[in-house]
Amino acid sequence: MFLNSRLPALLLAAAACILLGEAGYQLTLNANLARERQASAQQLDGLALSLEAALSRHESLPGLLALDPSLLALLREPDNLARQAAANAYLEAAQQGAAVAVAYLLAADGRTLAASNWRLPQSFVGHQYAFRPYFREALAGGLGRFYGVGVTTGEPGYFLAAPVREGNQVRGVVALKLNLDALERALAGAGNTLLLADGDGVVFLSSARRLRYHTLTPLLAATATRLASTRQYGGQPIPPLANHPVPLNPATPVRLALADAPARDWLVHSRPVGGQGWRLVQLGDPSEARAAAWAVGAASVFASAFVLGLAAHLRHRRRRRDELRRVYAELEDRIAARTADLTEQINALERTKAILRETRDAAVQAGKLATLGQMSAGISHELNQPLAALQTFADNAQALLARGRHAEVADNLQMISELIARTGQIVRQLKSFARKEAPTPQPVRVAAAIDHARLIVEPRRRELGAVFHVEPAGELQVLAEAGRLEQVLVNLLRNSLDAMHDQPTPQVEVRVDADGTWVRLSVRDYGPGLSAEAQQHLFEPFYTTKPVGEGLGLGLVISLTIAESYGGGLSAHNMADGGAEFVLTLPLATAE
Repeated sequence: MFLNSRLPALLLAAAACILLGEAGYQLTLNANLARERQASAQQLDGLALSLEAALSRHESLPGLLALDPSLLALLREPDNLARQAAANAYLEAAQQGAAVAVAYLLAADGRTLAASNWRLPQSFVGHQYAFRPYFREALAGGLGRFYGVGVTTGEPGYFLAAPVREGNQVRGVVALKLNLDALERALAGAGNTLLLADGDGVVFLSSARRLRYHTLTPLLAATATRLASTRQYGGQPIPPLANHPVPLNPATPVRLALADAPARDWLVHSRPVGGQGWRLVQLGDPSEARAAAWAVGAASVFASAFVLGLAAHLRHRRRRRDELRRVYAELEDRIAARTADLTEQINALERTKAILRETRDAAVQAGKLATLGQMSAGISHELNQPLAALQTFADNAQALLARGRHAEVADNLQMISELIARTGQIVRQLKSFARKEAPTPQPVRVAAAIDHARLIVEPRRRELGAVFHVEPAGELQVLAEAGRLEQVLVNLLRNSLDAMHDQPTPQVEVRVDADGTWVRLSVRDYGPGLSAEAQQHLFEPFYTTKPVGEGLGLGLVISLTIAESYGGGLSAHNMADGGAEFVLTLPLATAE
């Protein structure tokens, strides 16, 4: 009887708990999905900017290559072997200097007359590419752009083409092929499944290689015929990616079976990229958002059940209500006070950590700028030499051109191109060194970091006539950030050079040792060594043994801070046969 009288109230309470749990689940799920959409949009914006920058970087290069007279001369006399050899050499040098895959020259009928890969078995020379859209666009006087699988090599790439003009007449086309493997690796390292599709919806780059050469929607017959005629994807079949068209930017997760994989739910986000109708698509996993929502829903059910049970208990025990209220109020006050105290402590700790991070990052960036400032005279000299040489070669080329000595003009232009490349390398390295980086440790090649650091201190090394002895580091990688690792190496190399400023033949040795966990980079000089006082205060801020104006005493402090932020360390000691050695220890970056 008692149970029957209470049954409606129990059922009503259970229904209320379930409704509250459902509401908590839906609210939390919607909020989590909104955050996922916002994060995906930000990630896609960053990737799109990187892609557009990579594609536009070389757009002016075909037009510049088309200005070289050796290409027009070959187009006039396509059977002249000497003209062909000159054009091959020019395109080979341009390909190596610009770091592109291939550079080649096509006649007006689409036949390749010269190419940078003329030495290789898969040379483009003699092949016919009149069917390619980039050739037709350039022959019409515009800039040709095209992504496709190479007909000769079978390797995909991004093609750029520009017309070679003689007056107002287009005599031929110069084309470049760019390798986008680095971009695909960037997509693979972004975390979620990322696809890059062309204007027809064909996925040609993907973080998951099995999804390449599929379509977001089934191809129309006319589109399939056009792709076959241009051989854009090598004639291979291009099946749909899923068993129904992939929707773009749906409000809720959609169920898809990708490339014959088991069906599952995906968060689909996309945005256009570039000016060719391409689209960047991200497929996210909603399972974490749902798991969090389930947890909140379950917590809501249990919390509401607890509240209702507590209310029933208080109602049933009216005689103890006052005492229970007093105890409950006291307990609530203590919890609130303790919670407020803990919240304040946590907030203070977070503020302190933020200040420490900002101070450390500011000190690291200040150290970089201070290093560049101390070396500004040497860097200026390093840039003035090629600039002066550029002026000389330009004047000589003008005089030789007036005398009709075209072969020597071409040599001068080649030297100008090499000097520009050298100046650009110096400026790029200085910009990379001075750039402020976010603290995102990742695998960094030790050999590349040493080479870049040596380029920064090269003016000081040349000034002292010093000699570097660097043991090969092979493919060793450490877990760090490239810019900050180079900053530490610049500080160590410069200190070693400064320690031997008065020696006739300064020498600096750089060694790299590794075990299964750590990599040790040793920088050793043959100077007077470290005094007892210097060893005691070496890593203290503003302590320096250099003359006034030549050092702030922060380089080694910042270097130690950087090393310790990666879990490593920095130490120094004197060598038995003279000089000092600094040892930088960093964690080894393994495949795992």
